[in-house]
Amino acid sequence: MRRLNRKKTLNLMKELDAFPKVPESYVETSASGGTVSLIAFTTIAFLTIMEFMVYRDTWMKYEYEVDKDFTSKLRINIDITVAMRCQYVGADVLDLAETMVASADGLIYEPVPFELTPQQKELQRMLQVIQSRLQEEHSLQDVIFKSAFKSASTALPPREDNSLQSPDACRIHGHLYVNKVAGNFHITVGKAIPHPRGHAHLAALVSHESYNFSHRIDHLSFGELIPGIINPLDGTEKVASDHNQMFQYFITVVPTKLHTYKISAETHQFSVTERERVINHAAGSHGVSGIFMKYDISSLMVTVTEEHMPFWQFLVRLCGIIGGIFSTTGILHGFGRFVAEIIFCRFRLGSYRSTSVPLPDGHTSNHLPLITDNSTH
Repeated sequence: MRRLNRKKTLNLMKELDAFPKVPESYVETSASGGTVSLIAFTTIAFLTIMEFMVYRDTWMKYEYEVDKDFTSKLRINIDITVAMRCQYVGADVLDLAETMVASADGLIYEPVPFELTPQQKELQRMLQVIQSRLQEEHSLQDVIFKSAFKSASTALPPREDNSLQSPDACRIHGHLYVNKVAGNFHITVGKAIPHPRGHAHLAALVSHESYNFSHRIDHLSFGELIPGIINPLDGTEKVASDHNQMFQYFITVVPTKLHTYKISAETHQFSVTERERVINHAAGSHGVSGIFMKYDISSLMVTVTEEHMPFWQFLVRLCGIIGGIFSTTGILHGFGRFVAEIIFCRFRLGSYRSTSVPLPDGHTSNHLPLITDNSTH
């Protein structure tokens, strides 16, 4: 009974087989068919390898939504070197809520030489090259996101202890926590003091000849500090052409949630517009000499997620490649043979020209004469 059931099952499966079966005696091999088959298999192998490389790669997906977090604090990470002595400069933040955050809350003033060491110059030059490439090719930002925490920190290496240069500059580095509203981080002459109508700087004791706001921004970021992320102002260096010169940076900060296969962090991207001018009250150019970074918080939040192609989608695409190549090459091969047969048939018909054969009654025959053994002698 079991054998009968197996035979019935096999017969049923054979009846359900919808794929055509061509006997081998009906199949005709040819050089053109073999050539087309070789091309098809080579194309399939090449596209399969390329598809596998696409399957191994990942891409970044960007989603946008309204930022509903208004109560948390915004962290500003700062590492700026100004070509003035530390006792002459002061840094602080004043936001739209008239809240002043003094630099004493988290910034360190460190006397350093303004001139960089050869190793630091090389790193700064590399950062400037990367910044120029990022401005031209925005897709490189995805590579930086995926390599976060895997690459080394973008901070400048420490100076050598045997440096013979005297400290003629002030390195202001650290972090501050501010409200998530628009504000102004600035570095100007004199230490900041509270004031009922805002704040003021004690600049009366500093002579104008000692003003020099040439500066270098080694790092400036908002939010969580992520090693490997290169920000738009990293590596920027400005040299003042006048003592009374103002440098302005207008920054738009976008809250960003980064989710990759390596990290999950909340950071902030930003774009920046630069402007610099010489303060000359007689010419109508009013203001205060210094470095001013006016930032504004965007109401939109970006979620950046690293995605990978599912395995089932890879199989479907692979089957489509194999089936599509076989179908396309079969159609092209059949069409090529059809065209070749038409052309060759015309050549064959043209090679057989009709000849006139005289008949005894005076008529002519246009039929081809039969070739016999006697006619060859």
